Amino acid sequence: MRKIRYKKGRKVQPLHLEYTGIHKSNESEMQLFVYDDLNLTEFEKIKVADFTKSIDPQKTNWLNLHGLNNIELVKAIGDYFEIDNFMLADILNTTKRTKLEEQQEVLFFNIKSLLPTEHSDNIQVEQISFLIKDGVLLSFQEKRSDFFTHIRERIRTHSGIVRSKKADYLMYILLDAVMENFYITLEHEEDKVEELINLSKKSDDPIILEKIEKHRDNFNFLKRSIIPLRDSLYDIKSIKDDNVFNVIETENFSFFARLHQKSLELLEQIDADMGALESASNFFFSFQTHKMNEIMKTLTIVSAIFIPLTFIVGVYGMNFENMPELHYSYGYYTVIGIMVLIGITMLFYFKKRRWF
Repeated sequence: MRKIRYKKGRKVQPLHLEYTGIHKSNESEMQLFVYDDLNLTEFEKIKVADFTKSIDPQKTNWLNLHGLNNIELVKAIGDYFEIDNFMLADILNTTKRTKLEEQQEVLFFNIKSLLPTEHSDNIQVEQISFLIKDGVLLSFQEKRSDFFTHIRERIRTHSGIVRSKKADYLMYILLDAVMENFYITLEHEEDKVEELINLSKKSDDPIILEKIEKHRDNFNFLKRSIIPLRDSLYDIKSIKDDNVFNVIETENFSFFARLHQKSLELLEQIDADMGALESASNFFFSFQTHKMNEIMKTLTIVSAIFIPLTFIVGVYGMNFENMPELHYSYGYYTVIGIMVLIGITMLFYFKKRRWF
């Protein structure tokens, strides 16, 4: 099971920022989309110094950062948008659980994106964070990925209603895209579980049990990642206080309710899949027990057949002088014949009783 590990002696002062992820060699880049229903302007590899002349407060602005290893760049973004250092620390600390927070007209949301690793039973984990302030949506990714490629195309081609909506709706479709990765990961795990169930019916290799435990850990990790997401989405869905989540327009709360419903569906499916995995584990042990019972039954039948034969051999091995059978010309062959007859009779009896 994956555990949160903290570095020994790690500084936790509010002014100290540290990236705790594994993608420390990626180059940090920023892209900016500025759009409304009529116009779109796209900036590639934009610099913080260009924000003032590029960001339009009258339009929807989406600033996306790839690569969190450049601490100075993240701090510069935070200084420009006047973002609290606690939020910046949460963006850089990838060990944090999914979190929803509103502070000083800033809505913060981070989420774990999970995808299966190719040719492996491991799961790739990437933390993605979102901030909405003054009509600007900031998204922070640990590395360059194609999670949002189709959303960029929707913006460019004016597909759907994304261009007519504000930053809160954009955050909704970005969250929805990340949640699709949960479905991809879950489907991959389900395929693996189906393979294990079929394999457990044909083989008693102990490696099967190891794989079952591995995928059980994966399902538990999925569940641990979705539960805080479900709780955060429920907070948005069920909010009734006008002074909370002001950056989300009233008509858009229903979209986040859909995401909450998806999280419930994912959790229900994980519970069902863990039940199937438990069945595979039980079947494996049942198969092992059945095989052992078959072996013990065979050994018991063999032992039962040889008990009377051993008795006969023991009788004629006592070496008493007055044993009349010892002087018969065909005594040896007679005893052998009787022993064979006893063995055949017992086999026939066991077969008739369906003991094997």
